Parts: sequence; structure tokens; C-alpha cells
Amino acid sequence: MRKLLLIGSAAAILLTTGCAEMSDTQRRTAIGAGAGALGGAAIGAMTGGKAGTGAVIGAGVGALGTYIWSQQMEKQKQEMQAATQGTGVTVSQTTDNQLKLDIPSDISFATGRADIEANFRPVLDRFAEGLRNNPNAEVRIIGHTDSTGSDAINNPLSLDRAESTRNYLTARGVSGARIQVDGRGSREPIAGNDTAAGRARNRRVEIFMGERQG
Repeated sequence: MRKLLLIGSAAAILLTTGCAEMSDTQRRTAIGAGAGALGGAAIGAMTGGKAGTGAVIGAGVGALGTYIWSQQMEKQKQEMQAATQGTGVTVSQTTDNQLKLDIPSDISFATGRADIEANFRPVLDRFAEGLRNNPNAEVRIIGHTDSTGSDAINNPLSLDRAESTRNYLTARGVSGARIQVDGRGSREPIAGNDTAAGRARNRRVEIFMGERQG
């Protein structure tokens, strides 16, 4: 246990001092490695192994578990920002180095429907092109609804919207094995559901694209 505490203290010092000179990507990788080291040390100590050995293994796992922000990712971000200008789609880099597209309901899906609207297609066409040029990237598509209606309606509807988006991408040459889908129904609002404007913001699709390190 004393070794574990020493490792934890050393990792904390390294993370708080060494990270100051790192780029954002390097810093996130280091943090992942540090967290992995602590986890590995704890497992090693609790299972009768050596905390140091566990820390080394855990550091590798932590580092590999991060996303990287490569030149290809930055290029696709800029392309998507240009392609979505004036549409209401938000394109951003998340804190864990994923490219995120937040697509509002007014260009994605009609109320109560999972058919992709015409205005949504050019956005997905450009996104599919970027995915074909970056075979190492993986995608998550998450559908959301407002609170109108019951969970029995909203939950499958949100998933249907995510699946429709995936199917559109696969029809344009993107492997379905690279795409995960999920429907969150009305459980994760980003605005109040007591106004029409708030409900419109909550009816959305989020697309996350990440490139794994290693």
C-alpha cells in the first residue's frame, strides 16, 4: 500500500508539472496514462502483484484509450464548418479530441419522423467523404427528442433517427462496423421543454467522430 501511495504521489506531481509544457493532445494522453498507472497499481497491489508492474501496464492502457487530434481531424473540422455555415449545425472539438456535430431538428428530421430532410443530406455527404478519407476514425450517432409524448414513443424515435443517419452514411461507402448508434429519447435535454424554441433545440442528432491513438 505504501508503494501504491508513492506511485500515486509521483503520478500526481508529473501530471501537474510536466503537463504545463505539453500540447493539448500530449496532455490528454499523459492524463490517460497517469490514470491508467494509478488504476494498474491499485489492481496490482490488491491482487498480490507488484504495484509498479501494474502501473506500467495501466499506463499503456490509459494512453491507448485516448483519442488524438490529427491533421486529418483538423482538416475535417474545417471542411465541416465550411459545409455547415449558416445551417445552424454546430461543429466543435470536444475535450477528449472528438469531432462533434450538433444537428438541430430544423434541418435534420420533421416532427415525429425519422426520414432525413433534404437540408441534412449535403452535410452528411461531406461528412461521409471525410470518413472515407480517414479509415481510422470511428463514429457515434446519438438521437434525441423533446419531452412531448411518452417514452414509449420518444425512445424508439430517437434511435430510429440515429439509425437513419447511419444508413445514409453506409449507403455512401462508410462501413457500418465503424458506426455505433444510440437513442436517448428525451432524457438529455440541452434546453427547457416548456417553450417551442427549447423543444426544437432538444430534438437533435449528435454525431461524434474520434481517431484512436495507437
